[in-house]
Amino acid sequence: MSAFENPFNAHVRLGAGCTCGEHASQAAHDAAVSVSDNLPLNATEEALNRRVIESAVMRAIFPQDETRRRFLRAVGSATAMAAIGQFVPLGALEAMAQDKNTPEKKDLKLGFIAITCASPLIMADPLGFYKQQGLNVQLMKTAGWALIRDKMLNKEHDASHFLSPMPLAISMGLGSSAQPMRVATIQNVNGQAITLHNKHKDRRDPKQWKGFKFAVPFEYSMHNFLLRYYVAEHGLDPDTDIQIRVTPPPEMVANLRAGNIDGFLGPDPFNQRAVYDEVGFIHLLSKEIWDGHPCCAFGVPESMIKEAPNTFAALYRAVLTAAKMARDPKHRSLIAKVIAPANYLNQPETVLEQVLTGKFADGLGQVKNVPDRADFDPFPWHSMAVWMLTQMKRWGYVKGEVNYKTIAEQVFLATDARKRMAEIEMKAPASSYGKFKVMGKEFDPAQPEKYLGSFAIRKTA
Repeated sequence: MSAFENPFNAHVRLGAGCTCGEHASQAAHDAAVSVSDNLPLNATEEALNRRVIESAVMRAIFPQDETRRRFLRAVGSATAMAAIGQFVPLGALEAMAQDKNTPEKKDLKLGFIAITCASPLIMADPLGFYKQQGLNVQLMKTAGWALIRDKMLNKEHDASHFLSPMPLAISMGLGSSAQPMRVATIQNVNGQAITLHNKHKDRRDPKQWKGFKFAVPFEYSMHNFLLRYYVAEHGLDPDTDIQIRVTPPPEMVANLRAGNIDGFLGPDPFNQRAVYDEVGFIHLLSKEIWDGHPCCAFGVPESMIKEAPNTFAALYRAVLTAAKMARDPKHRSLIAKVIAPANYLNQPETVLEQVLTGKFADGLGQVKNVPDRADFDPFPWHSMAVWMLTQMKRWGYVKGEVNYKTIAEQVFLATDARKRMAEIEMKAPASSYGKFKVMGKEFDPAQPEKYLGSFAIRKTA
């Protein structure tokens, strides 16, 4: 490996002289940096780190010592590095070197909706995972997804709990001004359901749902896309045969009780809460539509990654540590207790435990045992993003050509996830383009347009 490929060890392997080539020894170089700049210790370390990187780049471009020294004497080191910095990403290399250093910004506001999907993001607060990474996090309970989006666009929140399609939509300028948002982790997989009003216990066949009113939490949500997919597979056009209303999750049970809606495809704990309050029953778990589907995500603006890479890395590790714990079923009862208080979900522990353990009453007189009713696999598969984009196009949310692969890889940070997961000994898949089945139909992410064209009910021609 060359010094350019591994700049952090350059001064060890490059032989006589110092890293910049201007001093007789590395010790003389270090002393010169510290004395001439009169820097405090932590700033001196940063300056040394920067000079090591600059030296490694310079040596990669000018491997011959004499040539390099003549060039530096002729133009000066500052001018040389300014010129080279125009085409070599010195800032990115420096950020890599400082990766586990002190976060640039320690005080953060993270938005969340009070649903079990956000369990990793929420539990990382009371369990101290943010503080372990040197962060002071304030969790901001937010009423609905449009407000989550707006607070991120307005930079009122530093990072957020998102519905997993939302960063795609925001990055593309769908429904809002375009800003580059990135998915660092998937917060949860599965964990949703179709819940119907108790009056519909004898209308379990979706073909009988013509004229029904359903709630979903947001247009750019897996809930909307899965509900549309489900009813379309049963011959109903979701735009003409049923009504779909955007309703904040905390208001879904009240609307069901009042008869304003016939049902909802929504996040937990509200499906289970409808059963608990004896106003609804669970018709179908979302895992029965697509087992392993993503729901919510943890996302950040691209500006954080560029401007505060240490903060981003620390935040990433904290959320992944929580996800690792949440994946283990033996912790689910504890997590229910941790996230139940009023400042988090404000729900009965019984309801949360039924959701998280998968042992639950369905409202139809049965107790079900489905351990993977909710899970917390954090890996942001590119194939998931491609599927979401096909559904956005299928139902007319995006028109014209879609560069599926480019958008998926820009927004869903699979490479970053592998790196961060390895740091906490979580296994990540080697490929980010796995195939999967939705209601028995295989999705091949390499052929999104063929998949899109296979549906009889769709808006696209």
